[in-house]
Amino acid sequence: MGLTGLAVAITLAVLGSSQNAQFVAYLFYPIGFIAVIIGRAQLFTENTLYPVVLVLDEHKHVGNTLRLWGVVFLSNVAGALGFGLLAIKTGALEPKVAEILASLGLQMVAQTSAHAFWSGVIGGWLIALVAWMVTASHWTIGQILMIWFLSFVVGLGHFAHCIASSGEIWSAVFAGLVPVSQYFRWLAFATLGNIVGGIMIVSILNYGQVKAGHEG
Repeated sequence: MGLTGLAVAITLAVLGSSQNAQFVAYLFYPIGFIAVIIGRAQLFTENTLYPVVLVLDEHKHVGNTLRLWGVVFLSNVAGALGFGLLAIKTGALEPKVAEILASLGLQMVAQTSAHAFWSGVIGGWLIALVAWMVTASHWTIGQILMIWFLSFVVGLGHFAHCIASSGEIWSAVFAGLVPVSQYFRWLAFATLGNIVGGIMIVSILNYGQVKAGHEG
């Protein structure tokens, strides 16, 4: 997922920071989501869809779902931490790219708790909707297009995503711009928002619609 912020930072380093350049840069934001989802890796916000639908349908597996959430969430956050460490502390990136990447994290973590939660609701809704649409598509190119369209909106709208944004924020932490405590405050509200958006707006509503259609 570090590819999301990295692609944006590289593009901004090349094109500058004008509004047009930012629009172009966020065209590349979906790369991380495409790599993870098409590559069948585990993304926490995807798991607000499939396991929840299974729980709703069979009325069991609650414990297994919570265990899955915990393992995937901690693994995703650890991966984001590793990316931030690699990006900032190893000299792998050109200084300008690293500076922009860290600044993206600083901008995200500067959100108020309420903004982090509510933008997280929208971010969780959009990414869970990505998972739903990918399931409905039978062709890889169609899946890629749906991931690109919806995750592009997440990036351009600066909606909080607990994992994609974590790579940027950890970069800011290792650059000395953000205290770790501020990151975890943001993470708590963004994650809660992602869960609410994914479960309430996508999983429950879409499951209810499908269930009603089958009963009809």
